[in-house]
Amino acid sequence: MKASQIAKLTAAAALAAGLLPGMAATARAAQPEPVSVGLIAPMSGIYARYGQVMRMGAEMAIKDINDQGGIKALGGAPLKLEVIDSGDSTEKAKSAAQRMVADYPQLVAGTGAYLSSFTLAVTEVTERAKLPMLTLSYSDLITQRGFKYIFQTSAPAGRQAEIALPSILELAEKASGKRPKTVAILTDNTAASLSTVKALKDGGLLDKNGLQLVVDETFTPPLSDASSLVQRVRSRRPDLVFFLPTVISDAKLILEKMNETNVRIPVISFGIAIAEPEVLNTVSADLLNGVMSAVGNWGAKGQEHLIQRMKTEYNEPWMTQNAISTYGDMWIIKTALEKAGKADREAVAQAIRNLDEGRIPYFPGGELKFDEAGHRVGATLTVIQWQNGVPVTVFPEDVALAKPIWPKQ
Repeated sequence: MKASQIAKLTAAAALAAGLLPGMAATARAAQPEPVSVGLIAPMSGIYARYGQVMRMGAEMAIKDINDQGGIKALGGAPLKLEVIDSGDSTEKAKSAAQRMVADYPQLVAGTGAYLSSFTLAVTEVTERAKLPMLTLSYSDLITQRGFKYIFQTSAPAGRQAEIALPSILELAEKASGKRPKTVAILTDNTAASLSTVKALKDGGLLDKNGLQLVVDETFTPPLSDASSLVQRVRSRRPDLVFFLPTVISDAKLILEKMNETNVRIPVISFGIAIAEPEVLNTVSADLLNGVMSAVGNWGAKGQEHLIQRMKTEYNEPWMTQNAISTYGDMWIIKTALEKAGKADREAVAQAIRNLDEGRIPYFPGGELKFDEAGHRVGATLTVIQWQNGVPVTVFPEDVALAKPIWPKQ
């Protein structure tokens, strides 16, 4: 090879060597950093099942958002989920929140907590850290503390009872020919359950709807024996039982004991413990058939593709409120990031406060808009009912997957 050719090749190699680091740096610069969002929920202990389902919904949404180009206002930055185990007590949840804000300072927003009592503890910490938090938790107290960084996507517990009760009584009258006049309340002492009961009793909803309370029992979960509770119901024979458990084992114990003692009274629940897949492990589909529950959210008409993905990707038989709500929360955070134009928690919080996007497909009723207290404007609820071994949405009518039935006493 001639000296001139060698010189040219050497020069070209040197040029390439000089350019490549710069080209690599340019390529790296063109790839935006992931934007971290948090999910704080039980991943261990007796409530782990709920937290794991919440993670499924969040993971599905983040995959969909990233597959569709990420956060376009941030150059296509992908979302990254950070999962924090809240444990199974309010003390553990508060400690987990403290770890979350300390260990993940890059978080721009979060969701989760599950039990309202956990959410109340967690948001004391996230409020001080000015970390915007979305939650499905029902307790009215969540948005009654004057906090600026908490956003409640569900109708609060008191409002849920106000929405659900007239609809359920009207359904009963149409199906059975008579309007219920007496009711029993069996509730655990968690914050969301007590908020609902307070609205029913102290808020005057029972009186307003012509219902006399003949049994009023509160228990601490988990129950070891439901005999005494069910015996009180059996002796008074109310027209309805309002049943507010949080733990699946409590729902199982009470329904089994009602069946064992031949208590054939329509059961109306508030919350999802009665509708978890694990209930079928010990309670027959025939026993559950007709049981209703008012919940903050549920898989509904228009979400059939998501329900199917829960089955195929996670082997889940249906989509509970915990999955559809965290799925929706990720899209709310994405929308806020697009509005904010930067991965900054204060900017994201302000963007959430200013959202006015009309109807949102992942939550029942209302709009993607929050009032000054942090309530989602116009939020309603979903009524589900066990039918043929599956809890399906029967209200609101426009998103119902089945028509409701009324159990025979």
